[in-house]
Amino acid sequence: MLSGSDTGIGHALAKYLDSLGFVVFAGVLNEDGPGAEELRRSCSQRLSVLQLDITNTTQVKEAYLTVSEKLQNAGLWGVVNNAGILGFPADGELLPMSTYRHCMEVNFFGAVEVSKTFLPLLRKSQGRLVNMSSMAGGIPLPRYAAYGASKAALSMFSGVMRQELSKWGIKVMAIHPSGFRTGIEGTAEQWDRQEKELMENLPAATRQAYGEEYLLGLRNYLLQLPSHCAPDLSPVLGAVLHALLARRPQGLYTPGKGAYVPLCIFCCFPLWFYDFF
Repeated sequence: MLSGSDTGIGHALAKYLDSLGFVVFAGVLNEDGPGAEELRRSCSQRLSVLQLDITNTTQVKEAYLTVSEKLQNAGLWGVVNNAGILGFPADGELLPMSTYRHCMEVNFFGAVEVSKTFLPLLRKSQGRLVNMSSMAGGIPLPRYAAYGASKAALSMFSGVMRQELSKWGIKVMAIHPSGFRTGIEGTAEQWDRQEKELMENLPAATRQAYGEEYLLGLRNYLLQLPSHCAPDLSPVLGAVLHALLARRPQGLYTPGKGAYVPLCIFCCFPLWFYDFF
């Protein structure tokens, strides 16, 4: 069972696992949307599309009941918490509180609720819980205070659950991809709304301190973001597959070119050196 299958990594993962013969329960934010329709059209009969807004407790419970009914008395082998949002990438002081709350609601609380709900099925099979965190969840990255904090919370949750659930044979893994082009960047309309909210909530003194030129530059940073991201998602898909199938999976995966380098510098060198880097 995986969440966030409408677009990006979740969509590609649903197709990939289906092509390998898995029975896939693909949770989507909109079961009538183009992503869901594409999965129905291109995948096998084994794949089931589930309406699953992970911030909606009722939908999470309904998805659990649907999966339980289809599995009958069998257990569920894997849950992949993939659904996530980026939020507007800007300095932490500039971000409105609504961005922090929304990131936590989706990237952390939603994943926790899905995990807690489906754990009884994983316990039956001694299965796998895979949480899609981010490089920003393991190291501090400028302009990702809200997103990074929510992913750091998810990574810590993964670590604690890995320790606590081991007595039932359940294995828990966190994935920290580097930059991939996933569609999480959102549409121009979404960014326009978020930018408008950000600008309208800025105190005059803060706006003056940063300067209009810097604030306008945030949009350019956002527009250039996809060009710095890798279009090939196969390293992430391979990491998830290894987490699901390997006899001894890693607790932490860092797919993507050089994803482990900043993490190593952060862990092994003085903080002033990492900040300079």
